[in-house]
Amino acid sequence: MRKIKSMMMGIALLAVTLTACGGKEQASAPSQNPETSAAVESQSQAVAASEETENTAAAQSESGPVPDKEEPKMAGNPEASAGKVLVVYYSASGHTGDVAEVIAEYTGGDLFELVPVEEYTSEDLNWRQEDSRVNREHEDESLQDIQLVSATVENFDSYDTVFIGYPIWWQNASWVVNSFVKENDFTGKTVIPFCTSTSSGFGDSGKNLEKMAGTGEWKDGERFGERPEKSEVTEWLDSLGL
Repeated sequence: MRKIKSMMMGIALLAVTLTACGGKEQASAPSQNPETSAAVESQSQAVAASEETENTAAAQSESGPVPDKEEPKMAGNPEASAGKVLVVYYSASGHTGDVAEVIAEYTGGDLFELVPVEEYTSEDLNWRQEDSRVNREHEDESLQDIQLVSATVENFDSYDTVFIGYPIWWQNASWVVNSFVKENDFTGKTVIPFCTSTSSGFGDSGKNLEKMAGTGEWKDGERFGERPEKSEVTEWLDSLGL
């Protein structure tokens, strides 16, 4: 009986030991195979990326694709032919330049400013001062041959219509524009003069420039005040039927 009892105690002790060892191995074992875990994580990322792509595509299909860059828009009259209108001007005080910009914007034309090599200062333009530059040039026509930085326009032959703008000096066009008019051939072009003035009218300024040019089909010009409304300029342009 003692022997049997001892054997039974031994068997019980062995069972307790095996159970304890099994518990330790189970507690220390990883919950998941590392390779299996990485595969599951990679698959989850792929699913998330796929869902993001589908959501982006759906948003674009509803609102339309977003362009990389906005298309440039043609300023001015949408019916105007780009590159066919040239607006040439000399502006002593900026007023003629303002009108020229409205014309270019409305017609879709190109601007070309006439710049004297020796630019006029405010003192030069003071006609009330007897010895000012403009007074000397007015008294001596030999001084009116004003050299320009450039009197020629690239691809001038491609323009069908040429506007020429200037301030009125002594009831005539500012002689700064003379060199441009003399040095260019206006054959086959429609030429339209315009001017700005505080009080003087248009006078014969356009006719005199036409004689000077000797070529081109010159139209009657238009005189504006120092600071005309934009609508005043566009109404005149409408009347031209360009």
